[in-house]
Amino acid sequence: MVAGAVIGAALGPRVEAIRIVGDLFIRLLRMVVIPLILASMVSGVVSLGASGRRLGRLGLQTLAYYAATTILAVLVGLILVNIIRPGAGVALPEAAQQTAPDVRPPSWLSVVTDIVPENPLAAMATDQVLSVIFLALLLGVAICTVGDKARPLAAFFEALNAVMLRITGWIMLLAPIGVAALMAHTIGTMGLDAIRGLAAYMLTVLLGLAIHAFITLPLIVGLVGRTRPWRFIRDVFTAVATAFSTSSSAATLPVTMTCLEKNAGLSDKVVGFVVPIGATVNMDGTALYEAVAAMFIAQVYGVDMGISQQVLIMLTATLASIGAAAIPSAGLFTMMIVLQAVGLPVEAVGLILAVDRILDMFRTAVNVWGDACGAAVVNRLQAERGG
Repeated sequence: MVAGAVIGAALGPRVEAIRIVGDLFIRLLRMVVIPLILASMVSGVVSLGASGRRLGRLGLQTLAYYAATTILAVLVGLILVNIIRPGAGVALPEAAQQTAPDVRPPSWLSVVTDIVPENPLAAMATDQVLSVIFLALLLGVAICTVGDKARPLAAFFEALNAVMLRITGWIMLLAPIGVAALMAHTIGTMGLDAIRGLAAYMLTVLLGLAIHAFITLPLIVGLVGRTRPWRFIRDVFTAVATAFSTSSSAATLPVTMTCLEKNAGLSDKVVGFVVPIGATVNMDGTALYEAVAAMFIAQVYGVDMGISQQVLIMLTATLASIGAAAIPSAGLFTMMIVLQAVGLPVEAVGLILAVDRILDMFRTAVNVWGDACGAAVVNRLQAERGG
């Protein structure tokens, strides 16, 4: 990233020659997004469906909490990005202005009807993300209800998910080169003013994460979980710090479970169910980040996002954070999913990538903190009902 910035600043407009490297990296990413979303969401729904049948009320409480907090996180991000407008002062280079998208707010009717694909294959071929997510949810639920006869299909999607993750891992090995090329092109064509524009963007994301982490979640833990928020933060601090340093919810999972069971004294049954699911589907920080990033890019391109499009961003960011949670550098993929859903240029992710690694540390810490808060809330609800 730093090397790309230096190269871009040194070469200026001449950096256009290495743009192909960044373009190839973007194309590789786009190649795997749709099959990966389909496979990971079907596998996730099948897994959750089985767990929900076994544990009943516990599963419903867990999913309700995760859905509610993710939506709240996205709302915080959208409110802040509309107030601060971090992308309003960032100028596009002439070439980008010529290709700026003509995005018009869709009607509420089209937003709803377009979710259901007329042709699933066409939806996948044309990157209709919400339609693919709907199809994945429908397939997952159907596989759960069919039972044993559908086990081969469930195994197929699980295997496909593993294969796509392996391919994704190979692609991410190229990330340093791809990100450097994208960064060099961004700085070379837009100048160092792009960094100043990103400072406001970073501030917006970090402020949103702070509000969600230190106001929204503690209020929920205190009012619903009947737990002292600051004492609870102390109990799980090691897990949050580990998440910050590793940028991985999955890698932090054993630490999170140990902190919750030994330090916070939560039920091992609740922790064993809620936290692994949370590490997979609960991405409050990531969803907030994607919503802010999409609005930032829209502001940079001078696209006025109406209420219906912002609702679409909220819905897509929430669902995409679930579908891409297991992906390395998940924020990169979910960012592309949200941009595709609202018709913004995927290539603009190059600017966002310049500070992605820094923000990834903060949003992963918020993701894990949200998982821990979910365990505390569900643990309390189960205790009150004798679960």
